[in-house]
Amino acid sequence: MAGEFQFEKQISGATGRYTARIEGVAGEAEILFAVRGPNLISADHAEAPPSMRGTGVAAALVAHMISDARKQGFSIVPVCSYVMAEASGMARRYR
Repeated sequence: MAGEFQFEKQISGATGRYTARIEGVAGEAEILFAVRGPNLISADHAEAPPSMRGTGVAAALVAHMISDARKQGFSIVPVCSYVMAEASGMARRYR
């Protein structure tokens, strides 16, 4: 059905978003964030369209955002309940 996920990060001033697309599937999943400081963002909202639900794209997008934070040296405050739950689950899995 679906191919691999393609991720992108966009920043405009004090806000930004991570997006994920799947080849052959309409729409994009996104995490909206706010830049809170030079090394801090808050993940405010995550959403996947109905066409992507059940594909694992939202969890993969959270993992991508966390990986980006580790590589770039910034921290994430998870405001969104989905991001908070996924990040907490990832931390438990990698202990």
